[in-house]
Amino acid sequence: MTQLFYASTLFGAMTLAAAIDDGRFGPRSRRRILLVSNNAAIPEITPALDETPAFAALRPRFDEIHSWNRIVAPLHPSDWKARVVEVPMLSRLLGSYLSLDDGVDELVLESIAVPPARTVAGLVRDCPVSVYSDGLMSYGPTRDPLPLEIAGRVTRLLHLDLVPDLTPLLLSEYGVSAEIVPDRAFLDVVGAQAGGASSDRAMILGQYLSALDILTPAEEAGLHADMLRGLAARGFRSVLFKPHPAAGRQHARRLRETAAELGVELEVVAETVPAESCFAASRPELVVGCFSTALITAGRYFGLPVATMGGESVLERLIPYENSNRIPVTITDALLPRLSVDGSLEDPPAVDLPALVSAVGYCMQSEAYPGLRETAATYLRAYGSARYFKNRRLVSLDLLPSAPDTARRGRSPLGRLRGRLSRAFPS
Repeated sequence: MTQLFYASTLFGAMTLAAAIDDGRFGPRSRRRILLVSNNAAIPEITPALDETPAFAALRPRFDEIHSWNRIVAPLHPSDWKARVVEVPMLSRLLGSYLSLDDGVDELVLESIAVPPARTVAGLVRDCPVSVYSDGLMSYGPTRDPLPLEIAGRVTRLLHLDLVPDLTPLLLSEYGVSAEIVPDRAFLDVVGAQAGGASSDRAMILGQYLSALDILTPAEEAGLHADMLRGLAARGFRSVLFKPHPAAGRQHARRLRETAAELGVELEVVAETVPAESCFAASRPELVVGCFSTALITAGRYFGLPVATMGGESVLERLIPYENSNRIPVTITDALLPRLSVDGSLEDPPAVDLPALVSAVGYCMQSEAYPGLRETAATYLRAYGSARYFKNRRLVSLDLLPSAPDTARRGRSPLGRLRGRLSRAFPS
């Protein structure tokens, strides 16, 4: 029999390797195949994870590695999915291509709610499915409803304990249990010991917010420049910049110009190097980013000081409200200190983080998690709706806190009509 694994990011592959090493997939008695997908906007010019030097240490855990991009070429893996009438034929073709004549006894996926993972799950049928998390998104709701044929096969969610006070919301509506991959297993994969002396350098974590249409390219470049200015204002004369693997090199080119203006030495880390490897090797004195999962791993696993910048703008820009990035940015914004351009660090206001994440998750996917309604209402009464909630969404869910008598008397007939329409046709 065969175990078929799927991965699209290096961080996800490292999490998967940690789970394998911890024995979560049993002894190495079965054939293990890894399907690798490159989901970058232009995968032709972006290295796939199995083409990066860091993947060499992960490769021995698998007997075979195949490219999903090559299988579906020339179509983009994030866009293509099989039509219903094509599923039986394509399922047989995929089985033939991967030599799955003896069947698959376990399918292991990330991001199962969307292609390509959802597409793979629809083609590799009649076997149990394990899902593993590749970051903070596991604490948020399932992005899209799953067909019963897929949801009924999911047996567990494997995840790193990135935020110990939080329990993943992902797939919980289907009764899927969450299993923690031990910290030690992940650190062994990274090949580093937590602890040690810090350097006198800082580090900026780049993302690809413009590629996701969250910010414009100019705004994202400006955010990176502001991060560098904030670090320079704190006295850092040497800064590492870690671009996101899918972001390309334009961010680094623009940031070099700002570094020259500030008199800061900027070292650009290869985009194929995992951020966690940088944390272990360089031990930066401060790590700053927007809402990258790596901010959490830097503090959680390596004990490094971390800070965020730009969270408020991203929270405002994310559309629709159900955008899966909302939970990661909510967690980092509410949990971590905030860096300003003048170099000051400000702790966020105290909140009940588990209640906040549950409340935001409910507002994102209220029909899937009706049991969280009271938690959301309680949170909003205690902390208000600022920053993390949209009034239009709260009105549609009848959750907008208000003084009942004065609010009702002060609304015009047109306002009351709009309220009723919002509840009847929620956004």
